[in-house]
Amino acid sequence: MTEPVDAPVAAPSPSTRLLLFCVLVVATCGLVYELITATMASYLLGDSVTQFSLVIGVYLSAMGLGSWLSRFVEHRLVNRFVHVQLIIAVVGGFSAPALFLGFSVLDDIRPVLFAILIIIGTLVGLEIPLLMRLMPGKQQLKDLVARVLAFDYIGALLASIAFPLVLLPWLGLVRTSLLFGSLNAAVALWSARAFVDQLVRPRLVTAQALIVLLGTLSCLIVGGEIETFGERQLYESPVIFSQKTRYQRLTITRWSDDVRLYIDGNLQFSSADEHRYHESLVHPAFAAREQLASGPARRVLVLGGGDGLAVRELLRYPGVDRVDLVDLDPEMTRLFRETPALTELNADSLADPRVVVHNADAMRWLEQQRGGGGGGGGEAGLAPWDIVVIDLPDPNNLSLGKLYTRAFYRLVRAVLAPDGVAVVQSTSPYLSPRAFWCIVATLDAADMHPLPYHAHVPSFGDWGFTLAARSPLRPPPGLAFELPQPEALRFLSPELVPTLFAFPADQRPREVEINRLDTQMLVNYYDQDLHSFGPLTRRAGS
Repeated sequence: MTEPVDAPVAAPSPSTRLLLFCVLVVATCGLVYELITATMASYLLGDSVTQFSLVIGVYLSAMGLGSWLSRFVEHRLVNRFVHVQLIIAVVGGFSAPALFLGFSVLDDIRPVLFAILIIIGTLVGLEIPLLMRLMPGKQQLKDLVARVLAFDYIGALLASIAFPLVLLPWLGLVRTSLLFGSLNAAVALWSARAFVDQLVRPRLVTAQALIVLLGTLSCLIVGGEIETFGERQLYESPVIFSQKTRYQRLTITRWSDDVRLYIDGNLQFSSADEHRYHESLVHPAFAAREQLASGPARRVLVLGGGDGLAVRELLRYPGVDRVDLVDLDPEMTRLFRETPALTELNADSLADPRVVVHNADAMRWLEQQRGGGGGGGGEAGLAPWDIVVIDLPDPNNLSLGKLYTRAFYRLVRAVLAPDGVAVVQSTSPYLSPRAFWCIVATLDAADMHPLPYHAHVPSFGDWGFTLAARSPLRPPPGLAFELPQPEALRFLSPELVPTLFAFPADQRPREVEINRLDTQMLVNYYDQDLHSFGPLTRRAGS
């Protein structure tokens, strides 16, 4: 017997091709809304890993619910599909503006966040089964499913590539959501025209689609102003600058003489008291190094600190010949090198000829230095350094937490001179005690002989730092002798320095695990500690 031969697969008709293109569009829109919601949740609520995990879980569950509900739709398929697209266009298109504005007026944004997720997810799960049932002709089920799902997954791929590389940097969250709301409305309008003979009350449905399309396009035109207005509601002082870079959102506010920088909504510094933070970060390291070395510190490495404020303090020492500043975001360093109001704060430190800026990931850059590879600008390995200042963001997500791991500190140790000293900003020992002592314990596990201390910074409260070196350190008795004008400091004095190393009884060391790349316990400690105090100011780095 001869086995039956399957009939050749017929080429899709023009109307089928258009419907498959609709599948591509709606799949792209659906994933973009998911990414927008997850990004907004991370931006507004912090802890990006938790927020992305919750958003993905709720969204996929809602899609499953929508797919199950599609079995109950038996009549007026075109009407149902058009109205599904219009609801997605409105809810998804205005999701970012709603979350921005809701965060400023509501005590808790989570109900709005999850309502948006459930509505969009359910309708996205509903739309694909409806589209499959609208496909014309007699197609075999296996071919129909293969084609629809292939275009569905291609749309998801396009969204996942375009969102971080194109949409977010160039359009921002608000205009991206409105753009894709317009695309959903356009699909609804085309469907109403293409299937007009199957519509009930076609003129009304077409008019509805046209109104939603024009509405989303009109708001898209002024989307930048909407985003600016929504963002201004998040801050107490007037916003004078806001920019979404490839890596983060930079916002600067000003009230009278108080200039503040926010990174992704978290306060980076206030000009009213930043001198307390940066003097405490830099000068104890120079004083401690005098216990280990006889000559002045000549080469300094700064990891983070793209605002140039730590560099300003470093340049007070005449012996410093070179400062290498490694900051991921070129827009951050450009902003603080070229904006007059900001260069006034950092004393134009980033324009000093002794300062070399490397825009790179700190961990990869250190690996290059340890291996003798290029460290930016085509230079060969630059190690070792006499002073290493680690002014990185608080460890509120895994990508930042890697910069506080034992592996990272071992890289720091490898590029530190034998008589050198490193200093690490270490979060608050009062507001996040387990995170603080985890950093100290991790430095110890990296054979860096940590010496913790703290200072009061009104904008952040009691803030912690840790000195570290290849050999044990003692608390310095005062400021470094090589500091030419100690009286020029606004906060530190020789008498105050030794007191920074004393901790009260309620801030004694905690029993904690060290922070490893594979476990990242520090991120959990940090998030749990801050949540135990309720909504508090977090310090972002640069």
